[in-house]
Amino acid sequence: MYARNIAGPLRSSLVDSPVVFLQGARQTGKSTLVGALGRPCYTLDDAMVFAAATADPEGFVCGLPDGAVIDEVQRVPRLAVALKASVDRDRRASRFLLTGSAGLAVLPALSDALVGRMDVLTLWPLSQGELRGVREGWIDRAFSGDWSCGDEDPLSRAQAVAAVIAGGYPEALSRPAPAARDRWFAAYALTLLQREVRELARIDDMGALTRLLALLAARSGQVQNVADLGRALAVPQTTLTRWMAMLEGTFLVRRIPAWTADLGRRLLKSPKVVLTDSGLAAHLMGADAARLDQQPALFGPLLEGFVSNELVRAASWSRTRPTLHHLRTADGVEVDLVLEDRAGRLVGVEIKATASVATSDFRGLRMLADCAGDRFVGGVVLHLGERAVPFGDRLHALPLGCLWSSQ
Repeated sequence: MYARNIAGPLRSSLVDSPVVFLQGARQTGKSTLVGALGRPCYTLDDAMVFAAATADPEGFVCGLPDGAVIDEVQRVPRLAVALKASVDRDRRASRFLLTGSAGLAVLPALSDALVGRMDVLTLWPLSQGELRGVREGWIDRAFSGDWSCGDEDPLSRAQAVAAVIAGGYPEALSRPAPAARDRWFAAYALTLLQREVRELARIDDMGALTRLLALLAARSGQVQNVADLGRALAVPQTTLTRWMAMLEGTFLVRRIPAWTADLGRRLLKSPKVVLTDSGLAAHLMGADAARLDQQPALFGPLLEGFVSNELVRAASWSRTRPTLHHLRTADGVEVDLVLEDRAGRLVGVEIKATASVATSDFRGLRMLADCAGDRFVGGVVLHLGERAVPFGDRLHALPLGCLWSSQ
């Protein structure tokens, strides 16, 4: 069992809030994490529990012991009102711990009923630090201006490829044979689309939805163009927008919004889209290690998605808690990721799928630094080489493994 870095924030929320909602895709380890807390658990995947909660939500909630876990709460939306009434009668902390494989964006009943009464945390697939038993602290170090790398060994390209195609789902990682892991990814995607997404959205054309997920994997890291996707799938834009919301709400994909502060330049405002697990993305692309060796151009977008996912996971337990964006000007200058803290300070991140870095790789970061002024804390180009090298004022080239160094 892997130690999860979100466990500390989860325990803190349970001390403060009457309801805590732990959301995240299926098979990320939510049940394992909450099971370690030793609380009584009632899963709505159990037919008897589901029947009781559906028939009489108020009676079901009233009969629960303090500290109860309600697993897969999205399956009975009517529980939200019953939980609200119970909490309003008794506002003590730690009364209910909810888990769900659908997020609040697609669960308006839960969000509306428990606003101001509930803390929300997200459990993503395993991070590289969690796989190594390390609590990543790079984000907090970066915002403090510390660009040191600790003692993590550099990643070779082969090691980076292996990490990307393995992904972070615990069950997939338990299958070291590529063929066995590939079968797991295929079954996972099919089951999740047919069960979670279809149940929430009442989607009839599962074939088109499956093709959409594969198309998003193939376009990972690209700026989203809904009209182009709609034409490729022969699906109306209104339908496609609804499907995208469902895929994001069930944690299969994640949109990285554009950073659009006024820099005196024309900036693109469309988000990028990445799958939330690089292993699943690689599977949907048919991109195994051999193919990535033969077609190295495929690896860059996968690596960008992998890094963005690592930073999203680490941000959820960092002190800084930055938001992630991308930046692209109308004339093509871009920064892969822009991290912004609550004070408006910025850290820019570029990702290179090579072992060498050139001055030209800092073009976007220099533009961001010039325009943001004192708000710009620093910029890094993450690469697959071995050395950390300064490239000017507040600009650094860092090995990729710095993100999960043990320092």
